[in-house]
Parts: sequence; C-alpha cells; structure tokens
Amino acid sequence: MKDLEEILAIAREVGWGAADILRSYYHGTAKDSNLEVQYKQNEPVTVADVAGSQYILQRLQATLGNEDFAYISEETYQSPSSVAHLSAPWVWIIDPLDGTRDFIEKTGDYAVHIALIKETRPVLALVAVPEAEKLYYAIKGGGTFVETREGSVRLQVSSGKRVEDLTLVVSRSHRNQQLDYLLQHLPCQNQKAVGSVGCKIATIVEQQADIYISLSGKSAPKDWDMAAPELILTEAGGKFTHFDGTPLQYNTGDINQWGGLLASNGEYHEVLCKEAERILAQFDHS
Repeated sequence: MKDLEEILAIAREVGWGAADILRSYYHGTAKDSNLEVQYKQNEPVTVADVAGSQYILQRLQATLGNEDFAYISEETYQSPSSVAHLSAPWVWIIDPLDGTRDFIEKTGDYAVHIALIKETRPVLALVAVPEAEKLYYAIKGGGTFVETREGSVRLQVSSGKRVEDLTLVVSRSHRNQQLDYLLQHLPCQNQKAVGSVGCKIATIVEQQADIYISLSGKSAPKDWDMAAPELILTEAGGKFTHFDGTPLQYNTGDINQWGGLLASNGEYHEVLCKEAERILAQFDHS
C-alpha cells in the first residue's frame, strides 16, 4: 500500500477534479446541466451529486484499487447489509456534494468531502469548496492546510477570545425546536449562517467562526457529513466530540451520527459541552 502522503496527493487531485465537475453544473456549463432534483429519504439529490460520486469513486478505485480499501459514498450507499466488505481496515468515506440544498439554491455553500478511515477514525481528509476555489486537507498528526491555485498554507483555529465573543456557525435549513432552544441559551450569541458541514468547518479553521453544533432530531447527520470536516478541524487545533466528550466513530455499521456533537476552536470545549447538556435537560423538562 502507498504511504499516506502519496495517497493524499492522489486524493487532492481527485478533490480538485470533483470540484471542477460540481462548478460546471453549478454555473450551467456542464453538458447535461439540467439540475433535475430527486429526493432520497427527504434529501435532495441532483445529477451533479451522481456525476461527482462516479468521478471520485472511479478515480480512487483506478489508482488505489479494492484490495486494501473499501469505499462508502453517499450516492452509492444502500444499507449495512449491502456493504459486508466494510470490515476492511481502511475505508474511504465520500460525500461528493455536501450541501445539496445550498447548491440548488445557489448560496455557494457546498463542498466535496473525502476521508480515509482506519478502523473507526479518520487519518486523512480533504474538503474542497468549489466556489471559493479552495481545498482543505489534513493527515493525522500533520496539521491542516488550505490549497488554492497559488499554493498551500497551514491553518490554525482562533484563540484568546472570551466565551461570550465566540461565533457559532449555524445551518440555514437543518433546524428543529430543540436546536433553536439550545442556541438561544448558550453563553455565546454571535451567529453566522453557512450551508454544508465542510463549509462550516472551513469558516472555523479560517478563524471566521469558532463553534458548530449538530443535534440530531428525527434524522441524524451521516458519517460522510462529519468524517472529513472532523479531521480538518482537529488537525488545525480544534476539537470535535459528542457532548459527553467521546470521540466520533465511523464505519461502525450505523452511518448515523446520533445525539449532540460539538465542534469548536478547542477553547471552552468541555465547558460548552456540559452547558449544552444542561440546556437540553431544561428543554426536556419545559
């Protein structure tokens, strides 16, 4: 098997290629740029999602093969029973278009997520943000970088703010009463609305925000929503855990990330996790 640096070089090339494909659909220059929207489990899917998925899987499998790696993509995922081979120690988890609603509504907040999981934790990740023409990448233990057409620079999350001055990055669409209650009662009230988890985490590593909270309701975010953004954040010095402080686990047989998840610049992380649990307990009793 190639080493992680070689694998990352391949994945970065694939990430840029996928970003170009998505941009061609977004700007209407693709051959079949009619964005037919279908719904899969209440989530919108477009031809761009499918084209991106096919491209990423074909390129990675052609270069890296299927012997050492298994692959999970949002667009090809069926159910746990259909992916019996995922006992492989190395699994690629791919979201070819995170933020499909934002893609359709033309907010620009959509991203490509590609993560390599060893057992249950990410060891390599990239998040490409096509409209910003940026690609964020990280290897476990190696820091986080952002690549533009000009080159790469290392990124670090913000530090030294008071808890009241932290900025939360919040969703435009995925909201529920419980989450709204939680956000209203946190000690930090600055908010910035951004689509796509990848774009949210990008704003944190670019120091434009400090915290992101995910709270599952009837449905939960999936492995492919969280795996790549998590490593991008933690390698830039941030933290990303369940409210009880436990790490996220991927490729466990359940692709849902249930419960409360907190991503932050790392300062006040434990305090905010405890505070979130306390506020939710209040909500449950109200």
